[in-house]
Amino acid sequence: MDKSNKLISKKKPTYPITEALSKYLNRHGRTIQIPVYYDDLLRFQGSVSIYDKNGKDTLWVSVYYSEFETEEINHSLKKIYSILQSDGSDTILPYLNIDSVDFCTFGNSKPFRVKVRNVLNDNYIYLYIKTADASRIYGLELESILSPNNINFLVHKNTLIEEHIIGIPGDDFIENYLDNCNERDKMEIAKEFVKFNERCFVRLLGDMRSYNYVVVLTHDFDRIQYRIRAIDFDQQCYEGNVKVYKPQFLKENFKLVEMTLSLLQKASIDQYENEERSLLAKRAVSERKRLKRLMNCLRNDSVSSPQKVKQLKMDLFKLTGDVNFKKSTNMGEVLTSALDFVIRNYKNENPHLRRVRTGS
Repeated sequence: MDKSNKLISKKKPTYPITEALSKYLNRHGRTIQIPVYYDDLLRFQGSVSIYDKNGKDTLWVSVYYSEFETEEINHSLKKIYSILQSDGSDTILPYLNIDSVDFCTFGNSKPFRVKVRNVLNDNYIYLYIKTADASRIYGLELESILSPNNINFLVHKNTLIEEHIIGIPGDDFIENYLDNCNERDKMEIAKEFVKFNERCFVRLLGDMRSYNYVVVLTHDFDRIQYRIRAIDFDQQCYEGNVKVYKPQFLKENFKLVEMTLSLLQKASIDQYENEERSLLAKRAVSERKRLKRLMNCLRNDSVSSPQKVKQLKMDLFKLTGDVNFKKSTNMGEVLTSALDFVIRNYKNENPHLRRVRTGS
């Protein structure tokens, strides 16, 4: 457990958006003109630390701006909300208020979190504004295409705007909620963790430590349905250690791993893994044209080091015996080989998969 955590890079570089990726984002409605940039928000005059209900430092600070800039920045942030959530018109701006702008001092992306409130009914949502990083954008797009979750985000030059993903932070859930769940709920959570683990591995989304995902609870007729959703996509196709792409090997998830192994038989785990691979393959086929364009961008991009690429492709070659991994020269080709491998293994069960290759 600890060993695999040490192999996660402490500081991942920010990768620029290539011209090809920019054209892809524009084609699929992910780019737009915005009135404020990430760098504009860095001009805050001061900050106040934010603590949780237990008095623990959250590593977020609430920032404030000069009186001259506050009005302009708040107007721009309201405009961003209108663009992301509505038609971009100014008609709703008088009914919006910027309650707070917070800055995260922890992690690679150092995002701003903006609380936007509707003054008519007090409903509010959060937006995140970050430096645009190509690997994170690939992660967001792959999440939209290959997972059951929809992601709402926009990019303009060096600025990335993301909609808040609602849920209980994984570390909070494990520490404060998991022990209070009944046996049936724990079985449901274990099943979801297996599927989440497999989904991250197949699509090469790394570093899913407990604070990088949320647990979403949905009340059904006679039960609570649980879903685990990634919220951090910085480590898409970056690390070389294959274990980093499986949440089960990260020490922060050890309590979930122990619970899963105690509740589920190996046959059930195998079944859930197969189900998730099959669903992922079907999504890839359903969105094959869009996925093909995205993978073309990634194969012609550089989002990791040659050393990490070599380590990961050889680990996957040893694991699968698929020579396509060994032939890969960058992370885009490694991921293409991984998706092709999954689709190829399911083509007999799903005839409509037979002629499809994600990278062709």
